[in-house]
Amino acid sequence: MLLPLFMVAPAAVQAAPMLEEVVVTAQLREQSLQDVPVSVSAISGDKMMEAGLAKIEDLQAYVPNFTMSESGIGTDIYIRGIGSGENQGFEQSVGMYVDGIYYGRAQLARAPFLDLARVEVLRGPQNILLGKNSIAGAINIKTADPTEYFEGSSQVTYEPVQNERIVDLMLSGPLNERFDFRFAVRKRELDGFMENLVLDRDETQRDELTLRFKLAWDVNDEVSASLKAEMGSFDVVGRNSEIITNYPSNSDVFLFSGRTYGEIMDRTVFPDAGAGGAAIGLLPAAVLNVLQIQGNGSVIDIDSDSGVLNNTADYKRHSNGDYSNNDTYNLTLNLDWYREGHQFTSITGVMGYEYDEDCDCDFTGAPLFQVEFAEQYRQLSQEIRWISPGAETFDFIGGMYFQYSKLDFFDSLYLPSDIVPQLVNAADLLEGGARGDRDPGADGSTGFEALGFGDAGNALRGIRTPRDFTSESKIVSAFLQTTWNMADAFRMTFGGRLTWENKAGARQLEFGFDDGSIQPLGEVDTAAAVSFAAERHNLKGKRTEVQFAPLINVQWDVNDVMMSYFSASQGFKSGGFDARSNSSPSAEPTPLNPNAPGGTNQQVLIGSFEYDEEEALSMELGLKTTLLDGAAELNVALFRTEFDNLQVSVFDGTLGFNVGNAASAISQGIEFDGRMALTENLMLAGGLAFLDFEFQDHPLGTCIQDQAPDNPNGINCDFSGKTNQYVADYSGNVLLAYESPLGDEFMLRANLDAIFTGAYHPSPNLDDRIKQDAYVQYNGRIALSSIDGVWEVALLGKNLSDELVVAYGVDAPTAKTITGATTHHGLINPPRTLALQASYRW
Repeated sequence: MLLPLFMVAPAAVQAAPMLEEVVVTAQLREQSLQDVPVSVSAISGDKMMEAGLAKIEDLQAYVPNFTMSESGIGTDIYIRGIGSGENQGFEQSVGMYVDGIYYGRAQLARAPFLDLARVEVLRGPQNILLGKNSIAGAINIKTADPTEYFEGSSQVTYEPVQNERIVDLMLSGPLNERFDFRFAVRKRELDGFMENLVLDRDETQRDELTLRFKLAWDVNDEVSASLKAEMGSFDVVGRNSEIITNYPSNSDVFLFSGRTYGEIMDRTVFPDAGAGGAAIGLLPAAVLNVLQIQGNGSVIDIDSDSGVLNNTADYKRHSNGDYSNNDTYNLTLNLDWYREGHQFTSITGVMGYEYDEDCDCDFTGAPLFQVEFAEQYRQLSQEIRWISPGAETFDFIGGMYFQYSKLDFFDSLYLPSDIVPQLVNAADLLEGGARGDRDPGADGSTGFEALGFGDAGNALRGIRTPRDFTSESKIVSAFLQTTWNMADAFRMTFGGRLTWENKAGARQLEFGFDDGSIQPLGEVDTAAAVSFAAERHNLKGKRTEVQFAPLINVQWDVNDVMMSYFSASQGFKSGGFDARSNSSPSAEPTPLNPNAPGGTNQQVLIGSFEYDEEEALSMELGLKTTLLDGAAELNVALFRTEFDNLQVSVFDGTLGFNVGNAASAISQGIEFDGRMALTENLMLAGGLAFLDFEFQDHPLGTCIQDQAPDNPNGINCDFSGKTNQYVADYSGNVLLAYESPLGDEFMLRANLDAIFTGAYHPSPNLDDRIKQDAYVQYNGRIALSSIDGVWEVALLGKNLSDELVVAYGVDAPTAKTITGATTHHGLINPPRTLALQASYRW
């Protein structure tokens, strides 16, 4: 839905209510939004600055059926219920394009906005003109261009709840008769809204700096060129994550809670524990002293702050600290040659980023384990495009596209304390040695060593799990879209893109020591397999795909104010290689421990590595109308998309994610959007979407905690007939905007937005215990400016209803597998905020 401000011209300019035309480039030509045969929402760059929309995540409030959220170890972007899960090997189902350059990596969606002309969100497959992998939709971003006249602007924003400070500066104008320039910079800092009870600080802290320089060269009457150079950094300390549920453990390990050594020696404390209970009495007091567990038995309270007792969603987290440091760059060169109405364009792009992160990935204040990440991505692309003159019998858009990219990803788990090894020892003892190899006891020894088992955790002390993943891709594609203007009122469009892609991938996982050296085969392999579902592996693969994505679209101008369309298209998302699985797809058991002469406890772990392409067949029937002599617009889109071999990332219940292809799914629904100039000064706008998503056949879903697997593999649960993450039955917004002069010198602008959604699952395993309830949020802005717009001061409010919203939720890692607890963590959206803005233009 469009943000409404500045859509109604001032009363001094027009005598009757009239909507201003919205121009988009969703089909690479400048067109009125009402003429584009696709469901698209457009937001101008000015509106985004005024509304305080700092990054893609902020757009979702104003675009129904669009969701973006940072997750535990990645970024989720969904349109109409379809997106890519948590795996660094994935490219996004929702393609992002900035000035014609493909931004397919999820991490780039976290980068801040800077000096934009507009953002267009296109729903449904967009595989012809916008290219690669846009099987669910596309976000088309256009940055502001240099101007032929000198101008500048500055804006300062301050918000006290998060101590947010934003400074924007833009300068643009001519260098001489041939060259124009534009320079923009944004500096943003904030302390965050989440209180870390362990570290006594606010989070998530952000420090962002983005700079962009654009140079336009008017070579001659037929040729023009432009160069864009941009670099940015966004560093983050902490995250808006907290434990949001807490259910008692049913594990004997937690019966230590509140017990003295003497009580535990008296085995009547464990009347039903059997052999494990008897063995507990032999644990030395030193071990018992460190196994201090909370009375409710779910979150470990060992060497940790009392803040770990907080386990409800309340903007308070307990964490030992995490950070993410990100650097991005891009260089884009455009050449345009105009010849007899034809436009020939060359777009060359060099783009990349790198980041390093440290994640407190047990998401509690107990120092259980951390995970370090590092990723580097480089991309070189070249597009050559031809656009024929418009309004002829046949209009053409065609071209060639080339892309090379390489991804290097590293991660490693490490244990900052001795807690996990000691817990694993205790669990191993209770489970009769199931977590490690049964080592023979020494003659005359006492304690658990005499039992021949119970020391699996010893092998995990100081463990690191270095994993290296690389993926290299080469793409060549050709596309052509032809519009046949059959009559004044009828148009038919045919299109297709033929793509060849070659991809190579490799993943290696080892077990190491703190000093970086690799551990020899031993009990560490068994202990890690049982407790972390991880095994050593070294995998390599290559794959080549050839895909053809077709499109047919029919438009009928019913009359001068109504256009209807029907489109059918088939899209593809290329296959690839799994970066996050902790085991190989082989059914071979884990390595034999050469140091266990008394026998070995080998495990069989089945992970994933290569996954296939997914396909989508989409149909859309739409109607776009202009009503009341141009004072109102109402658009409707009815859609249905059938997915085959849908790529899914399935949490293995411990620490890893396995990628597979779900057999099929259907996404269908209806979307409405419209706007109306109620008076010369008042506008009403809104959007409403109804969505129905169903997995037709998905036997490899992630089981919720405490759920018995129903798949023969003993790991997964059948999701057939279920919905998907982030799918709400309905969502939408209602926007009311007012604009009026105050005398001859001032202008008053005000708007109030209501954003609403039905209940949805923020968790990928659809756990009802953390389902987000339906809610309504209100945003508002009131501004006073000079009549010529040179200066403006404004008060901006977000989430005025102060709704606590869980944007993403999932099981707390290892809570069930090591401690037996049922626990979830969630990423929480900000509470009510009020910000002051001041801007000046010249």
